[in-house]
Amino acid sequence: MTISQEDLLPGTRRALTHRIAVAQAEGRAPSLVAAVVRDGRAVWHGARSSVDGHGPDENTQYRIGSITKTFTAVLVMRLRDEGLLDLADPLDKHLPGSGAGESTIVQLLSHTAGLAAESPGPWWERTPGSLRPELADVLGEQPHRHPVGRRFHYSNPGYTLLGALVEKLRGAPWEDVLRREVLEPLGLDRTSAQPPAPHAGGWAVHPWADVMLPEPVEDLGRMAPAGQLWSTTADLARFAAFLVRGDDRVLSAESLREMRTPAAPPEAADVAAGYAYCLGLEMRRMHGRVLVGHGGSLPGFLAGLTIGVEDDVAAVVLANCTSGPPVVAVAADLVRIVAEAEPRIPEPWRPMRAADTPALELAGQWYWGTYAFALRLLADGLLSLGPLSGNGRASRFRANGDGTWTGLEGYYAGELLKAVRRADGTVSHLDLGSFVFTRQPYDDKSSVPGGVDPEGWRGIG
Repeated sequence: MTISQEDLLPGTRRALTHRIAVAQAEGRAPSLVAAVVRDGRAVWHGARSSVDGHGPDENTQYRIGSITKTFTAVLVMRLRDEGLLDLADPLDKHLPGSGAGESTIVQLLSHTAGLAAESPGPWWERTPGSLRPELADVLGEQPHRHPVGRRFHYSNPGYTLLGALVEKLRGAPWEDVLRREVLEPLGLDRTSAQPPAPHAGGWAVHPWADVMLPEPVEDLGRMAPAGQLWSTTADLARFAAFLVRGDDRVLSAESLREMRTPAAPPEAADVAAGYAYCLGLEMRRMHGRVLVGHGGSLPGFLAGLTIGVEDDVAAVVLANCTSGPPVVAVAADLVRIVAEAEPRIPEPWRPMRAADTPALELAGQWYWGTYAFALRLLADGLLSLGPLSGNGRASRFRANGDGTWTGLEGYYAGELLKAVRRADGTVSHLDLGSFVFTRQPYDDKSSVPGGVDPEGWRGIG
């Protein structure tokens, strides 16, 4: 991927360089590389290294740990879109005898299957995968720590099961399926399960002295779908752009929006931290922005991929140390720096197509009881319904082609909106999941549940 350094202003580029320089110095990382994506293109690359005259470039591989899970989730969503499975299917339907088969596929994707966080000892990240040749070795005799579906509990073995599911339905190793269905179509030529040169070495930096120790590099075997991959800032920048825009050769933009939607009930601490888990992606609220992506770590490496979808800015940060700079927070800072220094210029306003104007009669003010709402027709053909003032239930709605609309988000996600007409064809009211919206508060000319007092509105006598 060609990195354009001219697309950002000099002051912005200096601020980005300063941020990663501070991260590398204060985090005591042997090296740190980063990239920023804007409008679907990589616009900046930076690197800092403890070795004079040696700055890793955008094609140097680092191990990315659990960012691998996002790649595995993409493969599962492809199977769903092809009709080979339903996310609500129990795993046993497709992979019988796993020992965790009552868990559904969506629960595995969202870490709500109740499975243990790690496989039974020894520490799987620092020992050969050959020690765990079968799924039973990964799950152990008691794979569950919580009731299925009750709480979010991050699970590496859960993504091992998803990788095994991919292998079963595709009839090929996870690595081969990933390369054929995701890496090659997206041009991610420097993302792989094994690290061809050039690649960084993984180091442990002593917490109380400026000395280092090399970390072992292990093939994770069965655990590979949870954390095996190596990649570069150039490849991950391209992958970040895909996660926003989609690519019909791999996964649609609509399915990726589904992946970016919270799916796991957060713990109390997660709510306080502004954290939620989606389908193979993490969501965080930082700097007043909603960010999606994933972090990753393995002995010797730290990785962070963060996307500000509304700002259309993404950042990747990779370091080769076991502990050190908070790479996810650094990536969020890079997104913030660009978004605040060079705010996104909105697309020009354009009127909607003539074909979308028949719903014009529905536009304007409506009342749910005494609450005032506004219904707007958007240029993309959607309807938007939300309160005129204050906070309240708001959603956009997609036309179904039969005079009804389906909610896309919030309280009304999946709910049906329809215009109820009188005998003469005029609109009496809107019905939204049994809620009645009228043109006037408790309009006595409309069908208001419970009726309207015949004496009408009045003051105190």
